[in-house]
Amino acid sequence: MTVSREFKLKKIRKRDGRIVDFNPDKIVEAIWKAAKSIGGKDRALAVKLAEQVVEALEKQLQPDEIPTVEQVQDLVEKTIIEQGHARTAKAYIIYRQKRAEIRKAKALLGVVDELKLPLNAILVLERRYLRKDEDGRVVESTGQLFRRVAKGIAAIEKRYGKSDVEVAKFEETFYKTMTNLEFVPNSPTLMNVGTELGQLSACFVLPIEDSIGSIFDTLKATALIHKTGGGTGFSFSKLRPRGDVVQTTGGIASGPISFAKIFDAATEVIKQGGRRRGANMGILRVDHPEILDFIVAKEKEGTLRNFNLSVAVTDKFMKAVEKDAEFELANPRNGAVVESLKAGVIWNLIVMMAWKNGEPGVIFIDTINRGNPTPLLGEIESTNPCGEQPLLPYESCNLGSIDVSSFVTDTKELDWERLREVVRLAVRFLDNVIDANVYVLAQIEKITKGNRKIGLGLMGFADMLIKLGISYNSKKALETAGQLMKFITGEARKMSVELGEEKGSFPNFRNSVFAKKYKAMRNATVTTIAPTGTISIIAGVSQGIEPLFAICYVREVAESLGRSLVEVNPIFETTALKEGFYSEGLMSTVARRTSIQGVEEIPERIRKLFVTAHDISAEWHVRMQEAFQKYTDNAVSKTINFPNLATPHDIEKAFWLAFKLGCKGITVYRHGSRQVQVLRPIESEGIVADYS
Repeated sequence: MTVSREFKLKKIRKRDGRIVDFNPDKIVEAIWKAAKSIGGKDRALAVKLAEQVVEALEKQLQPDEIPTVEQVQDLVEKTIIEQGHARTAKAYIIYRQKRAEIRKAKALLGVVDELKLPLNAILVLERRYLRKDEDGRVVESTGQLFRRVAKGIAAIEKRYGKSDVEVAKFEETFYKTMTNLEFVPNSPTLMNVGTELGQLSACFVLPIEDSIGSIFDTLKATALIHKTGGGTGFSFSKLRPRGDVVQTTGGIASGPISFAKIFDAATEVIKQGGRRRGANMGILRVDHPEILDFIVAKEKEGTLRNFNLSVAVTDKFMKAVEKDAEFELANPRNGAVVESLKAGVIWNLIVMMAWKNGEPGVIFIDTINRGNPTPLLGEIESTNPCGEQPLLPYESCNLGSIDVSSFVTDTKELDWERLREVVRLAVRFLDNVIDANVYVLAQIEKITKGNRKIGLGLMGFADMLIKLGISYNSKKALETAGQLMKFITGEARKMSVELGEEKGSFPNFRNSVFAKKYKAMRNATVTTIAPTGTISIIAGVSQGIEPLFAICYVREVAESLGRSLVEVNPIFETTALKEGFYSEGLMSTVARRTSIQGVEEIPERIRKLFVTAHDISAEWHVRMQEAFQKYTDNAVSKTINFPNLATPHDIEKAFWLAFKLGCKGITVYRHGSRQVQVLRPIESEGIVADYS
């Protein structure tokens, strides 16, 4: 419903001085947005109020006077209040004030934002993504960024016989889907499409063989990848242990941990000039002679700071732990058994260190290889830095995530048909990225194009559950997770089959597990659950499949952005306004807590809906991971959060549950166990948020 009346007013002056056509329907949308945020359902009333605003405006103006945007907004506030709609007026005023603050910040940053993104999104885009000139000035708007990406990825269709008209159509569809923030590709794609770097993948696994040549060739490749925004994973398991003989020189080997420190130091240097902090995954098999030293390698905070560490545990090891049996450690150089000790000694040390500071994590390497789609090409040894992407040596993968919260309708249902459309489009997009990519090594290009793995995932899951009225720690949430991921993977697989028929299957298809079941398949894998750190900031939604960390919290990004970001869940704010319990005092109270369960001013049913990571037991965390892993090709990035008072036994139970349920790995974190946390309560910063 729109304004149907004709008005004398024809022009309006924008904030930048431009004079444009006056459109009263924009007033309708502003009032309607404020009304909906507090539960309003009568759009006709918004139209009526907008007409009253224009009538009053025309009476105020002198002949030929052109009003400003500010004049119109002032009159909107006045009219809504005078007509007795105080709550709508409050919502409008709060929104207007926030937009004013955001405009001011964007102006200071030199960013033109046609998309009206949240301030934190602009801070991230300005620092890492938007193109700049030689003097460091931003020369690309938010809309131009997504246009650059859409154009570059759509152009690949030309190689497969599409006409210019068809290519242009794909470009528009890609652009619309990204600017609607329904789908956002991984960071290197946003950064590098259409630039000299041209490296578009997020995840890499590089081999490290037991020779100086291999180690330093890999170190060089790592530097090139980090320079372009990619992350790297390595298995150090083939390196002989410290103290072992080096026959070619007669010297003594320094061991895998010493070389991990070299990689860490190189990453520290490279990240100073890069656009994204370099990140690594370091993995050592549980049967390596140096495993005990590896487990405690990060006991001192700040050591190997550019690495996540994980132990690759085998089924054999887990059985030995269960039976309290002896377990052999073997030299990878010759297979000779170096030592035999109780499996429980290793297991208990892993548990204790994970309890102490969250590392190492655990990957279940045999479970991962049972899901290897191309076993004839070799075993998977490692994952990318956050563990969600197991890859063969030299393999890379590009990721992208769908904001599932954007598909919740006004009737609190999922728009499955639109979700299907976006899944299919995202698969085509990510497949095109493989061809658009500029590869830093020929070996990476060969295996990546040979398997054409993509990783479509999701973000905004916690927000989606809240919009649907479902508590995260409930059976309904687990059922919803399974239904959602089954649908996404199913539709992604169908699209990959269609693309295989249209463009050709991935070259290694005949040697894959799909050859007996399908006639064609474009991609060896189609889905991954990534942590979506920065792209969830851009989209303004909750990260990956994680629950809310808190309603208000600090995100530590000082190392890469030069600042910390204060985040406030927008759905909670909207709900508080709608339910009538919003106040500056309440928001200040909430800002100092990681949980709102004890805030009695908030209705109990709302508290149950806005559960945070600190309200959810470890079992629910693990079971949610399993619900997604069941229908995900690759792996799931998920942090199993524990309260500070959790015991090592609590950690051990979570490890066992993850193994028994078939998860491909597990990462735990006990709140407050490190001095530096990426996410932390506002109270720990002494920050008082302004909610006026």
